[in-house]
Amino acid sequence: MPREIITLQLGQCGNQIGFEFWKQLCAEHGISPEGIVEEFATEGTDRKDVFFYQADDEHYIPRAVLLDLEPRVIHSILNSPYANLYNPENIYLSEHGGGAGNNWASGFSQGEKIHEDIFDIIDREADGSDSLEGFVLCHSIAGGTGSGLGSYLLERLNDRYPKKLVETYSVFPNQDEMSDVVVQPYNSLLTLKRLTQNADCVVVLDNTALNRIATDRLHIQNPSFSQINQLVSTIMSASTTTLRYPGYMNNDLIGLIASLIPTPRLHFLMTGYTPLTTDQSVASVRKTTVLDVMRRLLQPKNVMVSTGRDRQTNHCYIAILNIIQGEVDPTQVHKSLQRIRERKLANFIPWGPASIQVALSRKSPYLPSAHRVSGLMMANHTNISSTHLLRLTKPQWPTDVGLVGSPSLQHIGILDLLGWGPIHLLCILWAHPHPLVPFSESRTPSARPKAA
Repeated sequence: MPREIITLQLGQCGNQIGFEFWKQLCAEHGISPEGIVEEFATEGTDRKDVFFYQADDEHYIPRAVLLDLEPRVIHSILNSPYANLYNPENIYLSEHGGGAGNNWASGFSQGEKIHEDIFDIIDREADGSDSLEGFVLCHSIAGGTGSGLGSYLLERLNDRYPKKLVETYSVFPNQDEMSDVVVQPYNSLLTLKRLTQNADCVVVLDNTALNRIATDRLHIQNPSFSQINQLVSTIMSASTTTLRYPGYMNNDLIGLIASLIPTPRLHFLMTGYTPLTTDQSVASVRKTTVLDVMRRLLQPKNVMVSTGRDRQTNHCYIAILNIIQGEVDPTQVHKSLQRIRERKLANFIPWGPASIQVALSRKSPYLPSAHRVSGLMMANHTNISSTHLLRLTKPQWPTDVGLVGSPSLQHIGILDLLGWGPIHLLCILWAHPHPLVPFSESRTPSARPKAA
């Protein structure tokens, strides 16, 4: 029996990437914008029930909750061809409609006032699930609603559903451009603490890297929000293919992320995808063998996080899971892994298994693809810490939202805000005083860190 997942979309960014995600899922499962299964969608081997449920009239409705403190984005969704896809009872808009003003504290404090209305929706959706596995949260960490209200919901979800998994797709701000939002670093830092302490898995989506990939790989000079969101939806749909098209392993969310996270706090993941092409550039990627896809996934230019992963540095992988889509012979996977070992293309931590895990998944039979094989990499890498280390000036906390005079926010350090513990820092800094351990070397007890 499939285990259901409820998607929570927060703020402008969360609702926009969520909208593209549901468009992608509808296309892959042969579902029309009205939720009706298309006549050509006769193959019944997929598991729609993980993300959809059927209404009384047999049309499919997403297990999605749309939340925002200002109406613009949700109104645009309700005026789109997919307006009838969503359950109108699962849409919440703030009564005053003023938004959070790009202020984390405003979003958090408004969450305290409206949490009963929001959790009425979430509880109803959870009660309608036969075997709820967890929640997926789509949001940005830089704005007001996605960061502030998102932080509040993460805390309350942990209290209300302590045994359910919480995975987030968190969009990090573009650091190559000067932001108009002065308090953006504060919003990000305060949200990072909640992501560290209250989420089970965080998929980091860096706007800097997304813009670079759209420009360099897709040859789009000035990528729009819609084009960037389509990149994100590609990552989201690919990371859930093993849940929707079950195989021999990784058929549920816990199985997907358990092997990537060695300790609870080390749950920030980076992703990579290949081949990424537009219709005009399909001919530029002519060969997509398993080896070619797995080799490309290890290249920094295909990674959705701008960490500058250079092989000369001491940063290394903690764990890697490659989801390979298409008709693939398992012997090709074995040969590809052997070739990667021989070439030492991936460096791993010395205290864990040095192996790339591979999950094979079928492609959607209803969505044409120009490539025989495609792949998604989900990786736990020590260099993800570079996205956390924000340089801040002395904080000037807002006085009108209840944060002034709070002893917990006075004379506080960045590490305290992030909630990092000694094990977290040890894992991030491990590679600096130690040589890299190539993928080909075996693990022995002597390679483990000694207790002080």
